[in-house]
Amino acid sequence: MMHHEKRILITGGAGFLGSHLCERLVKEGHDVLCLDNFFTGTKGNIRHLLGRPNFELIRHDLVHPVFLEVDEIYNLACPASPVHYQYNPVKTVKTSVMGAINMLGLAKRVKARILQASTSEIYGNPVVHPQEEGYWGNVNPIGLRSCYDEGKRCAETLFFDYHRQNGVNIKVVRIFNTYGPRMHPNDGRVVSNFIVQALTGREITVYGDGSQTRSFCYVDDLVEGLVRMMNGPDDFPGPVNLGNPTEFTILELAEEAIRLTGSASRIVFKPLPLDDPLQRRPDITLARKSLNWAPETDLETGLERTVDYFRTVLQKT
Repeated sequence: MMHHEKRILITGGAGFLGSHLCERLVKEGHDVLCLDNFFTGTKGNIRHLLGRPNFELIRHDLVHPVFLEVDEIYNLACPASPVHYQYNPVKTVKTSVMGAINMLGLAKRVKARILQASTSEIYGNPVVHPQEEGYWGNVNPIGLRSCYDEGKRCAETLFFDYHRQNGVNIKVVRIFNTYGPRMHPNDGRVVSNFIVQALTGREITVYGDGSQTRSFCYVDDLVEGLVRMMNGPDDFPGPVNLGNPTEFTILELAEEAIRLTGSASRIVFKPLPLDDPLQRRPDITLARKSLNWAPETDLETGLERTVDYFRTVLQKT
């Protein structure tokens, strides 16, 4: 497949999602600029790309403007797990809000197309299941997670205002739980927790009775969705949900982690934390219709690849 070679900026490009996107676009022959301040991203995620002639790494914090000539911007920069974004909540808001302002300003000046990686967290603790794009959400503005939820909500506002006021070509995607190689081993997320606990033979902690559900999208499927959205029609700015509508109970996930690692870990049950949503599942009707996109990787295949990655990581430490 021949692609017109583009200059593409990926903010948060050394992160979990960003590094997979960098890899894909470098492979397609585009000129890729990866921008990261390494707050949660790591050089290890993109080390294998550093020698490539069409890949460049810029260490920069998005809270400050940056001046570049590009055709497309994927704005992925923001710590994305509660452990990381609650470590410095003010910084999290700044990254989302000032990062959006700086990137939208850049897109406006150089007439670039810009995609915002928004999140299912903008739906808050949803009273509508599954969540479709027309739902406005149920968010606590003053809670511990608000720095992330409200930062991302405000970023979406900015994107649509730049679009209406300045004609910026925007794309907004709302990303639901994603997993795969290069996830942070200790970001407190359930997939990485279970796999690391299983590989190290520790007890696997399940909160509540394990009947609460999550839906997990494998990273390659998610990246495919981002690329399709970026290259979709100009008159489709989104927002569009990207995620996997297949639900699994937390208990099923724990059992699968044990099976795939051949671990002797046992499952222990702990009380459910306060604001843990009981279910979260995307309605991806719009993505299917407008982008012809749906996840293709089944949980077992995806988890196998993720387990292989964590095995290697844990051997190094």
